[in-house]
Amino acid sequence: VQLQASGGGLVQAGGSLRLSCAASRRTSSNNDMGWFRQAPGKEREFVAGISWRGEYVTYADSVKGRFTISRDNAKSTVYLQMNSLKPEDTAVYYCAVRISGSYTSARSYRYWGQGTLVTVSS
Repeated sequence: VQLQASGGGLVQAGGSLRLSCAASRRTSSNNDMGWFRQAPGKEREFVAGISWRGEYVTYADSVKGRFTISRDNAKSTVYLQMNSLKPEDTAVYYCAVRISGSYTSARSYRYWGQGTLVTVSS
């Protein structure tokens, strides 16, 4: 499985972006998915996760109420709508397939995408 993340860019604080994560084949349709991010000099951190049917979603406290994760299994794509962006949201954002374990642990995931850079200016 290959994951292609896109949609990053430069945006002013308070703005919005929508990230997409497209899978190379429909395997991701039967897997839970997650978004993580990594800022310069920091460890990779959990952002949001979604079950394979989309009925369960979970967010990091830092993005709750601002970010929304969703998916379109027909398109093998997972989205991350990011609103009210803050400078501290600046990071490379990665999507990944959750294999087992906690949604919030990077060790629960396999098949990471290459990442897309989000830069929020103040």
